[in-house]
Amino acid sequence: MSCPATSYLVVATQRSGSTLLVESLRATGCAGEPQEFFQYLPDTGMAPQPREWFAGIDDESILRLLDPLEHRGTPDTATPVVWREHIRSSGRTPNGIWGGKLMWNQTALLQERASQLPECSGDGLRAAIRAVIGSEPVYVHVYRPDVVSQAVSFWRAVQTQVWRGHPDPERDSQAVYHAGAIAHIVKNLHDQETRWRAWFAEESITPIDIAYPVLWRNLTAIVGHVLEALGQDPKLAPPPMLERQADQRSDEWVDRYREDARLQGLPT
Repeated sequence: MSCPATSYLVVATQRSGSTLLVESLRATGCAGEPQEFFQYLPDTGMAPQPREWFAGIDDESILRLLDPLEHRGTPDTATPVVWREHIRSSGRTPNGIWGGKLMWNQTALLQERASQLPECSGDGLRAAIRAVIGSEPVYVHVYRPDVVSQAVSFWRAVQTQVWRGHPDPERDSQAVYHAGAIAHIVKNLHDQETRWRAWFAEESITPIDIAYPVLWRNLTAIVGHVLEALGQDPKLAPPPMLERQADQRSDEWVDRYREDARLQGLPT
């Protein structure tokens, strides 16, 4: 009988429900300290800013709705080994379980930095993950079948710059519907999800596959399932830790975009 895994990696696309899952796993106290370790850009040490999600877009009606780029931050000058050790120690609970989260758009930076590690054998994503984590993780794939709702959530978040919890009511009231911006995000999310699924097939990986509606309704049971894969007690799975952010306004934007997509041939 094989030993339980000692690490897991939640792989997803933005606004898919992955934060809901990792925060519940963190709350168990025995399933690592899962963070989005690979989102930080080396030249700033910061996560992508709103306008960076729209690189190549010159539509001023979109850009004026987003905060201007801030040239703050400090370049990450850590050596590859120091970078790796920070990730390993920060993501691990005292029982030795490590947890993390990875989006497809972050994989290129992960591979680039991991390629400089002395232990990295191979130039693919799987080799990079093993070199950084130190073991083969359990892959937990979270996805959202309703990509339009996912894109609306993303568009609202990049305008308010609030990715969890509820935004400031005044700032949220200034967020504006924009079909073109949502269409751009829909394409981005579809591309990321397609690449994840192609990678699973190429590597013959069968992840724990979780659709957002199933996750939302069965969160405690799903956390228990992940705990079992890690050799931990599934009874440690807590009640849901976060509240649903979508509201009537989000639902209205979704309906409006579907109609715009029908009339204008926008992606869904």
